Amino acid sequence: MPDRDALLDRLRRQGGVPRHVAVIMDGNGRWAAQRGLPRPFGHQAGMGAVREVVEGALAAGVGILTLFAFSQENWRRPAEEIDALMALLEEYVAREREELRKNGVSVRVLGDQERLGPGARAAVARIVADTAGGTGLILNLCISYGSRDEIAHAARLVAEEVAAGRLAPADVDADAIAARLWTAPLPDPDLLIRTSGEMRLSNFLLWQLAYAELWVTPVLWPDFTRTHLFEAILEFQRRDRRFGRVPA
Repeated sequence: MPDRDALLDRLRRQGGVPRHVAVIMDGNGRWAAQRGLPRPFGHQAGMGAVREVVEGALAAGVGILTLFAFSQENWRRPAEEIDALMALLEEYVAREREELRKNGVSVRVLGDQERLGPGARAAVARIVADTAGGTGLILNLCISYGSRDEIAHAARLVAEEVAAGRLAPADVDADAIAARLWTAPLPDPDLLIRTSGEMRLSNFLLWQLAYAELWVTPVLWPDFTRTHLFEAILEFQRRDRRFGRVPA
């Protein structure tokens, strides 16, 4: 594996670090299965990769990191696996909250928090409150998140404002929708990373990823390190982002 310090030095010298990186953290279950372990062991191991990518983002100068931690579709999993995931969320908050605060990481949680149990909801509220005001990195944790529901929620808000006369139908445009998404007022991701080699978005940030660069790695999430993050950023820096325009 390439030397991570050399990669970090190179990406810093090249400039143009993505200000917003989004990650679909995939492969925990397969990682556990390859080792003959129950799936929750893979989720436990994945917590180490979360710390790696947060610390890597801080070192690289990424401003916003958005992690897909638990989808709305994940509620269909067996109850024992969901319970293990919620327990891990509480463990993550207890273990990492103070370190995140010291490093200037401001945590936001995006998704339908009403579906979380009391312990998980309390943990979410605690980490958001304790890290508020951090200026080193914005960390979005997408928990009980689904992009189609997010877009539908934004559309309902627009419809309510039109019905109340606060917004004219002629003023309903892309900016009006974007301003009511859960990610607002943050800029859209510049780079999407997906682990485990799967080639799909899985109902993640469908609106916001319209012009993101995609980087897919076969590495399973528990094995993902900041070195892989630096490799993804270096690949991003090599790409020609035209946004529909012709090359200069």
